[in-house]
Order: sequence, then structure tokens, then C-alpha cells
Amino acid sequence: MGSVRSDDLTFRPVTVFDDLQSLTALIRSAYAPHAQRGLRYWGTHQTVEDTARRLAGGIGLVAELQGDIVATITLRCPEPESPVPLLREQHTWSFGQFSVAPRLKGQGIGKAIHDHALEVAYDHGCRTMALHTAQPATGLIAMYERWGYAHAGTCDWRPHTNYLSVLMSKALEPTR
Repeated sequence: MGSVRSDDLTFRPVTVFDDLQSLTALIRSAYAPHAQRGLRYWGTHQTVEDTARRLAGGIGLVAELQGDIVATITLRCPEPESPVPLLREQHTWSFGQFSVAPRLKGQGIGKAIHDHALEVAYDHGCRTMALHTAQPATGLIAMYERWGYAHAGTCDWRPHTNYLSVLMSKALEPTR
């Protein structure tokens, strides 16, 4: 597969006019391969109400290709009440609901929306981006390592998930 040119993509915040049922379907379809492996990410089973709640707790972004939403990511600012010390740090943000339409995976769309999200977060005061993903998801972990993330420990969201999570982080620098 080739890659989609970043010029072909439009990035924007999620709005009240976006169809959350379709956005939830995109997220669940993107996480379906993880569900088939037995991993219970939020995205494998979340409801439309879960999508709305998760968006309300952060900054939701989408990527559009020819007017169709093909990817999404939700940024979360520091979480003072988090049980994970890294996520409580003043300038540390994290992301979730990171999804690309399955038919377009491997074409650079995930990297493009991720990089756009880092710019948005940096502009809002983020200096470290964090993420957590399933320890058995070695392919995802390797991808995040290629994108400059380093291991920062583990965290445990069970029973909401069914795995130990790898915590990763990356220092951000201005891109413009």
C-alpha cells in the first residue's frame, strides 16, 4: 500500500455536528483486530455514550479525506486525579481513541493525525505526551518507539481492560 499525501487530509476538532454513532463505529472497527486477539481496549466495546464522555474529557480531533472522517484521536490534558503519577504532571498530556479506518491503515494517516495532535497539544501547553497501550500489543509498542516514545513504566486499568498497560512518553518540541 502507498500512503495518503498529508495535503489530501484535513484535520479539525470534533464538533457537535459530527455523528457520534459513525465515530464510534470507526473506533470500534479500528480496534476490532485487538478484540480478535482477546484484548479488551475501551475502543473494542465502547458505546456512543462512552465516545461522547471521552470526547467531553479532552480535545477530540478528526482527519477527513475527501470529506469523510477517516481517523480520530482524543487529547487529554493533565489529570490531577489520575492514579498514574506521570498523567498528573502539570505539562503532561495523553491521548486515546486513536483510530484509523481499517481500509486505510498503513497509508500514513495515523502518523499524520498523531503529529497534528502533538502540535495542538504543544500549542495548549503540553511539553510531554504520554500514552498507554496493551502490553501484548507489541506491534503498537514498536510503532510508538519508532515515533520517538520511550517506556515510562506500566499502569493497570483492569477491570476496564484485561491486560497490563505499557506507559510511554515523549518530550515535545515546537515544530513551527
